[in-house]
Amino acid sequence: MLHIGSLKLKNSLIMAPLAGITNLPFRLMVKKSGAGLVTTEMVSAMGLAGSKKKTFRYLQTDPEERPLAVQIFGSDPEVMARAAEIVVEAGADIVDINMGCPAKKVLKTGSGGALLRSPEKTRQIVSDVRRAISVPLTVKIRAGWNADESVAVETARLIEDCGADAVTIHPRFVKQGFTGNADWDIIAEVKQHVKIPVIGNGDVFKPSLALDMKTRTACDGVMIGRGAIGNPWIFRQILELEEGLACREPELSERRAMIMEHFRHLSLAIGENRAAKMMRGLLLWYTKGLPHSGRFRGKMTSIKDFDTLVSALDQYFSFLEDRGL
Repeated sequence: MLHIGSLKLKNSLIMAPLAGITNLPFRLMVKKSGAGLVTTEMVSAMGLAGSKKKTFRYLQTDPEERPLAVQIFGSDPEVMARAAEIVVEAGADIVDINMGCPAKKVLKTGSGGALLRSPEKTRQIVSDVRRAISVPLTVKIRAGWNADESVAVETARLIEDCGADAVTIHPRFVKQGFTGNADWDIIAEVKQHVKIPVIGNGDVFKPSLALDMKTRTACDGVMIGRGAIGNPWIFRQILELEEGLACREPELSERRAMIMEHFRHLSLAIGENRAAKMMRGLLLWYTKGLPHSGRFRGKMTSIKDFDTLVSALDQYFSFLEDRGL
């Protein structure tokens, strides 16, 4: 169990915000699989404050996914505070500030990871957002801009001083992007220097690594990102390990059912044809590591609607079942 401010989560496992991935349908999948908290895709504070219709689509929610964290990004303290108010009005249970995104289009606006080079701007943003909302506030950071500017501890302390309720640390530097390995020792160092909950993030690609991260860093929670794409079962498996049980691999029928449920949720959100096209990419992840997945992937371009998806799935999973795979 994890407490973030006044909010009590049922467990300490959190789905990371992932651009193009953590839309409402995906969040419902991982919530069903055991995640204690789910997070939206990163949302532009400027878009929210400017009432851009496209931006507000990121705030679509469903009671089944609660509690929900909404992550916002921007560099103007006043705009960030207004955006925080908007997402709370839309139903956010937690507001999360992104101070680690390495994407060039975000950095060039002075947002995301660029804020790690501007402690005073960081202080102003966190303080202004804190004053604007009453729900829990969290901030996600990286280790620093590069190895010569390692500022995780100083930034985490500043964030705590400004009233944030928790800090998430992805222990790579902004300039690394997602290359190299996440240095979990940085998470441990941050944990030693702040009193608010510390959530570790980075390189948890299999269930046992979540337990390893907790043991090595003493972090209060584990945030999982890429390890959950096409593998929402990772949350259930981690919980099984925490209970001293053997983690179960999903059976073929369970995997197929999850794919179909994901498609149904996507279809309701964006329409069947668009959902079918989006599922092509997701199916690469859902079938990753399965035997003979190459023969299935060759048929993905033929998936255009519900019927063609069902047909492709039936052929592939029947092939696996007939061979006892």
